Amino acid sequence: MLRRATTRILSHRRHCSTAEALKVPAADDLFMVAWKRTMPNLDPPKTPLSFLQPRPSTASAASIPSKMTINLVSSRSSGLSNKQVDMVIVPATTGQMGILPGHVASISELKPGLLSIHEGNEVTKYFISSGFAFVHSNSVADIIAAEAVPIEQVDPSSVQKGLAEFTQKLSTASTDLEKAEAQIGLDVLSALNSSLSG
Repeated sequence: MLRRATTRILSHRRHCSTAEALKVPAADDLFMVAWKRTMPNLDPPKTPLSFLQPRPSTASAASIPSKMTINLVSSRSSGLSNKQVDMVIVPATTGQMGILPGHVASISELKPGLLSIHEGNEVTKYFISSGFAFVHSNSVADIIAAEAVPIEQVDPSSVQKGLAEFTQKLSTASTDLEKAEAQIGLDVLSALNSSLSG
């Protein structure tokens, strides 16, 4: 029976013109008419639609700025503050994430990897050990990193030496804490090594 009623309603809508479809009253209006007819002396109850706020309009392409603002903060320094850039690529735990002006608001956890900041034809690269990226709906990105080092300041021979050291520590670790510390060091230095080579 429900299937037949649905079929009738849908087939009626197909045959209606757009002007006729616009004349169809909303569900709240139909409810209010039925309520007044059934119980004319009582005020009608509030329906869910009366509590909902209208959804804000989405940003149009004309309102999206051509540049975005980035703030890069690490535990040792404030790398960038209110810098206008074209794009940022962060090493999120779910994979590389590109952030452009007008990006949807989000929060992403960062893993050890390369942070690329694109400004015109220039690309500035930082190695970050971990952190979070907060992307705001007003084209502002706040990147909070435990450590952020410009990639050109990293000595490749020190990275190789550190990899050998942490590999040795991992193989000789006797407690869970020593193993965890060695594994974290190995993971960070492996990511740093691949950032240098790639």
